[in-house]
Amino acid sequence: MKTAAIFGASGYTGAETVRLLLGHPEIEIGALSANRRADEAYGDVFANFSGQSLPTTQKIEDIDLTGIDVVFSCLPHSTGQAAIATALDHVDTVIDVSADFRLSDPAEFEAVYGAPHSQPALLEDRVYGLTEFARSDLLGARLVACPGCFPTCSLLALLPGVEASAFTDSLIIIDAKTGVTGAGRKATLGLHFSEVSDGAHAYGIGNHRHAPEMEQELRLFGHTSAISFTPHLVPMNRGMIATCYVELTEDWSVERVRQLYAERYSADPFVTIMPDGEVPQTRHVRGSNEARIGIFADRVPGRAIIVSVIDNLTKGSSGQAVQNYNLTQGWTETLGLGATGLFP
Repeated sequence: MKTAAIFGASGYTGAETVRLLLGHPEIEIGALSANRRADEAYGDVFANFSGQSLPTTQKIEDIDLTGIDVVFSCLPHSTGQAAIATALDHVDTVIDVSADFRLSDPAEFEAVYGAPHSQPALLEDRVYGLTEFARSDLLGARLVACPGCFPTCSLLALLPGVEASAFTDSLIIIDAKTGVTGAGRKATLGLHFSEVSDGAHAYGIGNHRHAPEMEQELRLFGHTSAISFTPHLVPMNRGMIATCYVELTEDWSVERVRQLYAERYSADPFVTIMPDGEVPQTRHVRGSNEARIGIFADRVPGRAIIVSVIDNLTKGSSGQAVQNYNLTQGWTETLGLGATGLFP
């Protein structure tokens, strides 16, 4: 058995990590940090865990990492760099769910997040953990940066086509929508029920922080142009959908692209390519680690529309984190992740 500590266990991704690890056959939870909720029973922080045998929450600096094998860091963006560096002096592996180690270039991190990166040396050996494209790098990795939920949903929809030069290097458009949990648990006026329900709105228009992350990964597979990415907040708790618009290169058809994707993901347990004409829906992956992708012809010849759905808290965050840790250990990547989506 491996023993895990979860930093930031009072947030939504922390709670999702706890939920998944409670069902993992090879991991036990040894410590939970929740600075503002320190010294509380975890069932008081999240009532759905009442009755579970879990450690009392602590401040990060009070956690004894002796005997801890892995830290799942679910801290807010730009707050966990020092804690992760300290943890790496004591544990074998850190799986970071935040944005702190996603960008390879510390100068780009500062430009996007507005503060210098305090641990730039750690960026040299970290693995960017989009699992389906990182397996060869994950075994034995000590620091894994899990992609953002929007990049996970969008890159799974785009990378096979970019990798095969099926799309032109012109503009890629990503129209994406997320549930409210993507904004975290902190009380904010714009996330009150009456502010969010019965409507939807775009945000981060033209400058969302996930665009540079997606462009970084697309460049590695040969796409050099900037993308156009607009996220939207919709009134649901969980779920994410990315609708991607691409232009096909000569000799590529939508049918050939669909076949390419089916072959590329044929051995991936958590990616499903939908049959022709079947539209993926967020409600069908809720609570699961599955991504579903549908590929459609646009009414304009030579263009394709790719629709990808995930649960933002599971495949888009904590589920992918567990999947990545499984692979760092050489385990079957599906361990602890076999739950079917919750419907209705």
